[in-house]
Amino acid sequence: MKQHSIARRLIVSVLLVELVFAIGIIALAAGWERHARFRAFDIMLQGRADSLIGAVQDAEDPGDNLLVDRTGLVLPAEDLYEVRDSKGALLARSANWDGPDQQSASQTSDRSSPGHAEDGFFRMKLRGRGYRILARHGMRVVDPGDRGGGTPHRFLVIYGASTGQVWNEVREAVVFYALSSIPLLVVTGILMAWLLHRGLQPLRQLAAEAEGISVQRWSFQPPPSALKTQELAPLASALAAAIDRLQGSFAQQRRFISDAAHELKTAVAVVKSSLQLLNMRQRTSSEYEAGVEVSLNDCQHMEEIVARMLLLARVENLVPTATASAATDLSASIAMTVQQLHSVAELRNVDVLMQAQPLVFVPLSAEECSLLCSNLLLNALQHSLPQAQVRIALEVREGWAELRVEDEGEGIAPELLPRVFDRFSRGDPSRSRSTGGTGLGLAICKAIVDKYGGLIRLENRPRQGAIAIVRLPVTHARVPATPESQTLPAAAEESHAGPV
Repeated sequence: MKQHSIARRLIVSVLLVELVFAIGIIALAAGWERHARFRAFDIMLQGRADSLIGAVQDAEDPGDNLLVDRTGLVLPAEDLYEVRDSKGALLARSANWDGPDQQSASQTSDRSSPGHAEDGFFRMKLRGRGYRILARHGMRVVDPGDRGGGTPHRFLVIYGASTGQVWNEVREAVVFYALSSIPLLVVTGILMAWLLHRGLQPLRQLAAEAEGISVQRWSFQPPPSALKTQELAPLASALAAAIDRLQGSFAQQRRFISDAAHELKTAVAVVKSSLQLLNMRQRTSSEYEAGVEVSLNDCQHMEEIVARMLLLARVENLVPTATASAATDLSASIAMTVQQLHSVAELRNVDVLMQAQPLVFVPLSAEECSLLCSNLLLNALQHSLPQAQVRIALEVREGWAELRVEDEGEGIAPELLPRVFDRFSRGDPSRSRSTGGTGLGLAICKAIVDKYGGLIRLENRPRQGAIAIVRLPVTHARVPATPESQTLPAAAEESHAGPV
């Protein structure tokens, strides 16, 4: 898969944005330069045309005509001008005039004809060059000292200058802005590359720290630079938490394998020793039968351990289904479990009291509900003392089903409480066969509850015994008028100190 550089993309994106802005600024600068320079050019044209208007004087001839006095009049040789009186008579013209009355003139405005010109600016193209032309009307009073104030005479001045120099100045300004933008883009690109390299240093440090993680090395300490970076701090914290969870999972897996090997090794050793004892000398048929029965019991214990291990693996690997069709009535599952373990309660001489709100549906399958309830109840029965009570309560609180199973046994040692849900964890560390159980019951319960986002915990009761508390999300439930209750009497039997 082709890799893409975030830094390169950011640099290219910023440079493209700057280029667009530079083009926009150059376009605005070009428009402003054109406006300012042509405004100054028009003012210059007006000044030169006014100078030419001021040079129009009385010819002092019998016909009271006008003339252009060029004495002291200084105009650029490349400019064009023409002066005509109101009758169309030519008063003055520049030497290079190539105006509208000649076929070579290419007019761009209908006001360019001197005979019909109005005051204002217009454009002309003469000999392949562009000109800006100003038409101005003027008036002179001939013999103002005569009776009636003299005779007024009107005239027309047409003055034009080439716009080539103005356009050259505009182009030079545009080129200057464009060339000055190139170093700016280069400096910006280099500066951004440096800043991004420096800014991404915490990310590289975080990647280098994460790269050192392996099965043999689980140490992961996010670098301070990543924790101080607002965008990287959540990622660094999430990585640290995920690695801690993975480390815990691997440690739990190693502990599980070790405990499973210990359990199976002990069971195999017991079977082997029983068979060796039978083979040491000649036995009677009754002794052989007793030895085979002991070996079968030990094999059954091994089979139970393997079955529980497979069950735990299956529960952990199943994908939770929180649909309404997969929901199970937890209260009905509890009642069924109580009926199934009725004989166990009688053998241990323990009464089971059940008080449950009916129709409490949780997103567990029927098999998972049965496993959860049977493990919790069996654990409570095995912990209870003879002639004690096990109380089961189920109610709905704020969208959660809370199941409580209380026993009246010896309770749980405080140092064992943090590990009661670990696999193969039992109150009796000797793991003798007389204690019963495999140490996987509560681990299976926790796997089921955790899979559906629930909570499970064990607490010591203030006086005696322990209480298991389970909270599961409710899909839907019916609030009853009165809770249902059920009591199961039982006969006495021994118990042991630790969880199943």
